[in-house]
Amino acid sequence: MEVVQLHHMKGGNGDASYSNNSFLQRKVISMTKPILKQATIDLYCAMNCPKTIVMADLGCSSGPNTLLVAATFIKMINEISLEMGHEPPEIQIHLNDLPGNDFNIVFLSLPKFLESLRNDVCHSNPSTPSCYFSGVAGSFYTRLFPKKSIHFVHSSYSLMWLSQVPQLEETNKGNIYMSSTSPSSVIRAYYQQFQSDFSVFLKCRADEMVSGGRMVLTILGRRSDDPCSKECCYIWELLAMALKDMVYEGLIEERQMDSFNIPQYTPSPKEVKNEVEKEGSFLIDCLDVSEVTWDSSTDNNLIQPKECKEGDIGGYNMAKCMRAVAEPLLARHFGLSITNEVFLRYRKIIIKCMSKEETKLINVTVSMKTKA
Repeated sequence: MEVVQLHHMKGGNGDASYSNNSFLQRKVISMTKPILKQATIDLYCAMNCPKTIVMADLGCSSGPNTLLVAATFIKMINEISLEMGHEPPEIQIHLNDLPGNDFNIVFLSLPKFLESLRNDVCHSNPSTPSCYFSGVAGSFYTRLFPKKSIHFVHSSYSLMWLSQVPQLEETNKGNIYMSSTSPSSVIRAYYQQFQSDFSVFLKCRADEMVSGGRMVLTILGRRSDDPCSKECCYIWELLAMALKDMVYEGLIEERQMDSFNIPQYTPSPKEVKNEVEKEGSFLIDCLDVSEVTWDSSTDNNLIQPKECKEGDIGGYNMAKCMRAVAEPLLARHFGLSITNEVFLRYRKIIIKCMSKEETKLINVTVSMKTKA
């Protein structure tokens, strides 16, 4: 199943939308800010005080996180130019995601965002940078921009998504992702798909970026060398449990579940490093591993929902976070009629799991520059 033109987060601004259920992803962006800042400083200094900088945020999605990196990048460039006694450069920001992304939400938020940005920046520098935004619909596993036109590339929590579900020689029976019970051929197929996709991604960016350009990528990953490690597969195993219960009760056909697989691969730092070095267009400046708890999906400033029991808020919100990510995939495969029931059961399983153990996601962040 190809997903490059189809997959997207749940759009709109409703209760179940990605826009309102992406606090965990926002936390990850905040955690990687020091790496982004260093890469921005290195770029500005290497360009010798440029007049124009072009930045691309790949897999931007929609909602409050979409413009968060752009704001951070613009403010950093403004601060650096001020410290060096230069006029801030004009900045072009390309926001990229698949055609199904809710770009309307993004563009409707731009006027308020720009006003807020000007107010923030004016406190430190009366000469505010000129910023220009564009939306670029397309897969980052293809060329998106003209040759040698991009100075800085950023992507967060996007590159673990594959261009397609791997071609499996054997049925991944009873699973929707890699697991300890998956045939070895399934594990191999997932890894090979990641290798192919990531290599294509790097080649495309190498063509598009200027010499000495910088790129910062944060990918949902794992520390372990085991691709079926609990630290990267557990969240999908819990969703598989909900689906298997529905198969047992006759609400879903077994063949439907056996033909459904998540198009994702969570790489280790070693695998990321190997692919970058093998492709050969980039030099790694920093390779970092961090972790974020499932509780990070909760915004503590929001009022707890009435239907959520005391102590269950973390699991309730993690289930909503995963629904915003996975519902489009499930609805396309199983149909819309089963999604409410699936995620109701999934929520109960997640809440029970989080009450018994500490649950975390692992992030792999790599900062690199193009070879001269």
